[in-house]
Amino acid sequence: MAKIVVKQVKSQINCPLTQKKTLVALGLKRLGQSAEHDASSSILGMVNKVKHLVSVTETK
Repeated sequence: MAKIVVKQVKSQINCPLTQKKTLVALGLKRLGQSAEHDASSSILGMVNKVKHLVSVTETK
């Protein structure tokens, strides 16, 4: 399965609570932090929900 690296690039200050909880579920607690995940449908759905706050790169 493909791996993706999700990095938080924008602040979560004025975001709804559901988006803040999604970032925590992805393992992102502060600006500039990154986390590696499998590219499953649930992870990709969470990334899509906060796509304006994160950047995604694919790894091998």
